[in-house]
Amino acid sequence: MSSAGVVATPVPTGLPDPGEPVPRLALPTVGLFLGGLVVWLLSSWAALGLGWSLWLTIPVNAVVSFTMFTVLHDAVHYSISRRRWVNALLGRLTVPFVVPYAAAPLFGFIHIEHHRNTNEDLDADPDAWATDGPWWQLPFRWLTIDVWYATFYVKHLGRRSGREIAETAGIIALFIAGITAAALTGTLWAVAVIYLIPARIALGVLAWWFDWLPHHGLEVTQRENRYRATRIRTGMEWLLTPMLLYQNYHLVHHLHPSIPFYRYIKAWKRNEEAYLQRDAAIMTAFGRDLTVEEYRVWRELDSTLARMRPVEVPEGSAASHAEFHRLPVAALDRPTPDSVAITFDVPAELSELFRFEAGQHVTVRTDLGGEGVRRNYSICAPATGGALRIAVKQIPGGVFSSYAATQLRVGDELELMTPTGRFGPPLDPAQAKHYVAIVAGSGITPVLSILATALEIESDSHCTLIYGNRSKASTMFAGELADLEARFADRLEVMHVLSGEPRRGASPYTGRIDAALLGRLLADRVAASEVDDWYLCGPLGLVDTARGTLLEHGVPIERVHAELFHVPAGPSTTTGVASSVTVRLDGREDVVDLVAGQSVLDGALRVRSDAPYACMGGACGTCRAKLVSGTVEMDHNYALGQADVDAGYVLTCQSQPTSPEVTVDYDG
Repeated sequence: MSSAGVVATPVPTGLPDPGEPVPRLALPTVGLFLGGLVVWLLSSWAALGLGWSLWLTIPVNAVVSFTMFTVLHDAVHYSISRRRWVNALLGRLTVPFVVPYAAAPLFGFIHIEHHRNTNEDLDADPDAWATDGPWWQLPFRWLTIDVWYATFYVKHLGRRSGREIAETAGIIALFIAGITAAALTGTLWAVAVIYLIPARIALGVLAWWFDWLPHHGLEVTQRENRYRATRIRTGMEWLLTPMLLYQNYHLVHHLHPSIPFYRYIKAWKRNEEAYLQRDAAIMTAFGRDLTVEEYRVWRELDSTLARMRPVEVPEGSAASHAEFHRLPVAALDRPTPDSVAITFDVPAELSELFRFEAGQHVTVRTDLGGEGVRRNYSICAPATGGALRIAVKQIPGGVFSSYAATQLRVGDELELMTPTGRFGPPLDPAQAKHYVAIVAGSGITPVLSILATALEIESDSHCTLIYGNRSKASTMFAGELADLEARFADRLEVMHVLSGEPRRGASPYTGRIDAALLGRLLADRVAASEVDDWYLCGPLGLVDTARGTLLEHGVPIERVHAELFHVPAGPSTTTGVASSVTVRLDGREDVVDLVAGQSVLDGALRVRSDAPYACMGGACGTCRAKLVSGTVEMDHNYALGQADVDAGYVLTCQSQPTSPEVTVDYDG
């Protein structure tokens, strides 16, 4: 306690939980679209059929274009519905009202770049066009922001997909054809009055309202301090909130991009003190900057409310050692035609045992589809409250994968081992790190959990995913990754590398993830020196290539973490000795004699059939135990990091005794 008798409160860390999930369908947003459409149709009919004055038609249709932008904006962030197609549909239906010659994906790319690079220079933040420059240029800049957007898009054309470019070119062609037809038929002025002029006015107002008001004068970038890169405007909310369609709380949008626009104020009030303790940028309706203390006085807040609700770091399983339990299948989904995602219903009495950390996996044991089948699968759900879910990719001739893909049904029960593994990073809300994952195919499963969890917990951390697949159709969880990228637009970048679908333009995202492609990415897009941890997951060839390339670029080996799903079987390279092995498991000790050439796991299974194991190839780490005494030598180790090895842990499936007596502890 201080001399004044006040307990010092540490500055909180972590992004507060907004408490506002994406709705099944944002009815106010849909209503805004339908209402705007009806008003536009009636106004245009009145102008063409009843001879309405252009002084009525132009303002009315400009207001419609203004409001349609909010629908388009929420569609870009997938805030209208949990169903991706609803957002895509409404985005394409509204963009003609805002920018008649642009495609919705084009606008989406430009807007997400703004989120990633807020308040940086023009080469990075396209919306800097509306906030930089002398005051006398600003109105002109606002009215011509679409010209700058087009310039920005052309500069980055090589990063865009052929499908998106084709859609954009098609819309431009339709626009030109429509204007040409209007000119030839003598209706160009009518088109200008009901369509072109209102859209241009609305665009200028939008640039002022959506770019200049929340960002001007703020020198801090989004990467430096998200709470000071965007502001809220307080006061006269009875007017500003409906007039700006809740964008007077634009800071809430940049903190939580997936929240629908009409929930910004609710999210702010839920965590008001938490935002204030992070020194949020605040301005009055009349343009005066407020300090946090001035805002508290303004709102007559008690600064000891402490209503923050940060996301908590998830705990791992409460099981002292890995153990099996029967769990029913709750849901089956198809990430791709040849894979199945299996969600399990964990009963309340087992919930603590099946808590998991990001990057962990479970072992499935079943006689269904084959005698005594054990398979190891990564958990592909966020550890911050996600359901227990694995994904199984069907392998030709695979016993369990074929069964899961063709015969498994909701309600069937499978035996699952409690979560194990140490692939994910140790997360801390106070950390600000850059994580990069290089994966291929089903290697996305543990990384999906790592990315989603890290982004939730570490609000100042950034993630980059380099994801290799044959085609879009074979890309597992493509929709979830897109949703995640939209939700964390400023902190997550996903780079898809397709080996079977050539892209237009000079792009490094074509072909296989090999040393040459990684070298280009490291030179152009990802600075190796700015990355804190690398996560590699996929086939052995990919992992070896990526690890070797990173080491060649000076990345310390302790920052490179790898996980394999399958390793080729090879002959033992270790010559063990006969040994008496003591096995500690679940608080009990058993002793077994091994002959030379047997592994520690071989002996453990003779006296304890519940000894944990899965792959038997040194890849999963399920059989990890601590070497208490004696010496062993491992044939292969694809699962333990150097810190684990230094701490005395071994893979018992790969360990052969090299001393007459050995003690291992599975509970350690």
